[in-house]
Amino acid sequence: MTAPLRSLRSTVRLAAVPRPSSAIASRPILRPQPPLAQAAQPSFRPTYIQAARSFHSTPSALHGGKGRPKPGEGVTLHFKRANGEITTVQANVGDDIVDVSWEYDLDIEAACEKSVACSTCHVILEEDIYDKLEEPDDDENDMLDLAFGLTDTSRLGCQVKVTKEMDGTTITLPSATRNLRVDGSKPTPH
Repeated sequence: MTAPLRSLRSTVRLAAVPRPSSAIASRPILRPQPPLAQAAQPSFRPTYIQAARSFHSTPSALHGGKGRPKPGEGVTLHFKRANGEITTVQANVGDDIVDVSWEYDLDIEAACEKSVACSTCHVILEEDIYDKLEEPDDDENDMLDLAFGLTDTSRLGCQVKVTKEMDGTTITLPSATRNLRVDGSKPTPH
């Protein structure tokens, strides 16, 4: 008998519980009895019941983007950095700009991890693409007010989903961001 069971035995008398016949093998369970039932049982003889356990699994959820599209099936996007360097990537329809930038290791920070609580994923879109998007909501507008280098076609990259109409567009990354995190650390996508 193990030490925890001995201490349990000294404080509470354990009742004999019949073993179900159709139970699946698992660990034994002892059931304590209230003090009134102790007087009715002259002898102590613990029995073990076997609790049925069922295990299940679900497919893991993928965080972030969908990965890179198959060749020829993606939307071509050009990211223009502050130094003028242009990086061309392929994106899936439905990915947001931040997921695409993380997939290709571009320099979009997204310190709030796409929860619309910062402006570090600020991007500047071409006017015709900007006009095709839905208007930014109040939360996005509040965060855009904090963005460095705000323009008339600025959006938060976490709120812009890639569409077929964006094929061939250039997305300009601002020269700096305003990160309100004290330690200056940069989150990593999960």
